Amino acid sequence: MDMYMTSMGDKKILLVDDEVDILNLLETVLLKESFEKIYKAVCGHEAIEICREVKPDIIILDIMMPDIDGFEVCRRLRQITLVPIIFLSARTEDVDKLLGLGIGGDDYITKPFSPKEVAFRVKAHFRRNEYMAIENQIKGKSIISFGDIEIHEEKGEVKKSGISVTLTAKEYSLLLYLAKNPNQILSKNKIFQQVWGDDFQGYDNTLMVHIRHLRQKIEDDSANPKYIITVKGLGYKLIIGDK
Repeated sequence: MDMYMTSMGDKKILLVDDEVDILNLLETVLLKESFEKIYKAVCGHEAIEICREVKPDIIILDIMMPDIDGFEVCRRLRQITLVPIIFLSARTEDVDKLLGLGIGGDDYITKPFSPKEVAFRVKAHFRRNEYMAIENQIKGKSIISFGDIEIHEEKGEVKKSGISVTLTAKEYSLLLYLAKNPNQILSKNKIFQQVWGDDFQGYDNTLMVHIRHLRQKIEDDSANPKYIITVKGLGYKLIIGDK
């Protein structure tokens, strides 16, 4: 059995949707998948309050809400938590997918969906986080530095000129993977495989959005990056040194 499976019962999941039937359906499926700590909210304000109180490990968030929409809820949640956020929505236009990912979402599932698929995505996110934690423990304390950027693996912290930079879980995982493979062209498929997992069913724009946000946070000029470079038609690479 994978090591990550032993802690599934301790993982806290927050479900946010104004349709009670969907909440109950997702709860039933997740309970069958060995998740035990499930919290439910039917509006944005309730979701924010529950998040402050229970500190969930992952959030499944509907976009169409009666009080404030899921995008605004996500913006507010990102002020208090960096855990993965999976959007649920009946909207299928690319602009909505980009907006959701651009304001801090980690994944996107369109309605109608299979509840099993949602459980599958949740497990995939937890599995990647667990594997990264185990890898960091094995490697022990280490600091990766380039330019004015420092990545403190043990703490899961990134600093720019000595000042902490706030990254989402996926942004941190992406930066760490790039930093551990410096001066190498990494294809989109390779990055998806290593950061999101083999089973990630994402969109081509997902990586682009996360790269853009990383640049905004670590580059002096995100429009003219000196660290994270796009290699047209091939992928991305992180420049360390003079290469």
